[in-house]
Amino acid sequence: MENSELYQFLSNTNHSFFPKPESSTMQQSFSASFSSYPLEPFHAPPLQDKALAALRNHKEAEKRRRERINAHLNKLRTLLPCNSKTDKASLLAKVVERLRELKQRMSEITNSETFPSETDEISVLSTSGDEGGGDGRVIFRASLCCEDRSDLIPDLVEILKSLHLTTLKAEIATLGGRTRNVLVVATDKDHGVESIHFLHSSLNSLLQHNATSKRRRLVGPKFIA
Repeated sequence: MENSELYQFLSNTNHSFFPKPESSTMQQSFSASFSSYPLEPFHAPPLQDKALAALRNHKEAEKRRRERINAHLNKLRTLLPCNSKTDKASLLAKVVERLRELKQRMSEITNSETFPSETDEISVLSTSGDEGGGDGRVIFRASLCCEDRSDLIPDLVEILKSLHLTTLKAEIATLGGRTRNVLVVATDKDHGVESIHFLHSSLNSLLQHNATSKRRRLVGPKFIA
């Protein structure tokens, strides 16, 4: 049987061997629907757009920085004796001047006699002024710097009473467990400049007692088994 006749025979017998091709209309519809969704290629942003974005971010950050600086400068204007129209250079000059003044003041406080030091000190000096009222009494200034303790002031009062000294002025400064007591005292009419020596000796004994009490606290009690 020829090939054409065999194909004709099989086609007439069973259509499942050779399905009919789809119509041209369906093919055109599928092609049209596929072409309506084209695949667009991905394009990276050009370098010029990146540069513009970086520049824009830099400008915004710079703006925020200027705003913070201006806010701090306005705060300084309210703290210093100047008006709102003071320019930045003048304002900063005032700030430097003020800081120097505060540093100098702090140095004076640190070096002041009323500020307690780290070492034990005793000083008893006569004064040139007549704070006693011009009645012939001797006026002198006594300073004691040592470790602070609760019974220190009562001991000082007892020493002054025993030497018949009258306290005209007292300055007490305490810092970090240390204290300095500056006293301006006057003798009575029956005692003169010899009271300076007695007061110095009494303060020295008080200082030694204070050091002994400190050593006892550090060592602690001893127990014998």
